[in-house]
Amino acid sequence: MTYCVGIKVNAGLVFASDSRTNAGVDHVSTYSKMHVFEQPGERVFVVLSAGNLATSQAVINTLRREFNDPAGPGLRQVRDLFEAADYLGGLSYRTQQAHADALARSGVSAEATFIIGGEIAGSSHEVCLVYAQGNYISATPETPYLQIGETKYGKPILDRIIAPDTTLDDAARCALVSLDSTIRANVSVGPPLDLAVCEAGALRVTRRLTLAADSPLYQGIQQGWNEGLKRAFLELPRFDWELGG
Repeated sequence: MTYCVGIKVNAGLVFASDSRTNAGVDHVSTYSKMHVFEQPGERVFVVLSAGNLATSQAVINTLRREFNDPAGPGLRQVRDLFEAADYLGGLSYRTQQAHADALARSGVSAEATFIIGGEIAGSSHEVCLVYAQGNYISATPETPYLQIGETKYGKPILDRIIAPDTTLDDAARCALVSLDSTIRANVSVGPPLDLAVCEAGALRVTRRLTLAADSPLYQGIQQGWNEGLKRAFLELPRFDWELGG
């Protein structure tokens, strides 16, 4: 399992993902689920992946090979993020179909889902969720974030904080709190955590970092959030019987 989130605000885009690909009593492995494709000044894409690791690796490897070829197809040639999402969806679906029967006989799903976001010169910054079936949806002002993987534990903080006018730094902090909430609830999601920020109009990743479990920044966010929740809880209104009513 995994958890990834892409956030669109007026000031740009925020992407965050965990790195755990398997969890059990005797086996835990990690693999980065964040992939950056960048031509500074022209176009930038960030792709987050969840689901079958072999499928997502094959898709990302194809995207990377095409992107490194100036004359190649794919993300170098698309005209906007919606066309990029459509291209990624078709590539993902074809990759799944190539191995679906063999995997099904082993009881394994070939499905993978992706979040792709970024900006191309001359068009607006966008973020889209690409389903295993190849179709996609985009973030909207009413729902300015998209999630894949283990989504339910990290959703409440996003609903309460993220709005189009949220600053990029606040959106990044919110993404990390959303990840931490998921990690605390589900052992199949875990650090290191990857974070990337793309300022609108910059046409590149403007800030990127990886946080280990013992990172001072990550630990500070954990502690601050935990203590803040406890203070807020203790300040909730009292029942009448507590007040002698």
